[in-house]
Amino acid sequence: MFDLKDATAEQFAEFEGQEFLVKTQDAAMSLRLLEVKGMGASARDGGAFSLLWQGPAAPALRQEIHLISHAGAGEHEVFLVPVAQAQAGIQYEAVFT
Repeated sequence: MFDLKDATAEQFAEFEGQEFLVKTQDAAMSLRLLEVKGMGASARDGGAFSLLWQGPAAPALRQEIHLISHAGAGEHEVFLVPVAQAQAGIQYEAVFT
């Protein structure tokens, strides 16, 4: 587990392809971490990065802060943005700068 404010792309990369639990006011759902992508230099140690998750087609999550959890990564509040509608469902992105 790690502190999100100091997290790096490398720390999340070990969880690519794994499921994260997202808790909403109404229910809980699973998001699979599809991609960890470096985005260049930033004030953050290790540089900026983005995380892309795949969720189901419904229910759709709103663009807002969501509580996500994973046994290895811990529990964190993350701002998720719906970015694409794929055949498998909705994709969400979080950017860390």
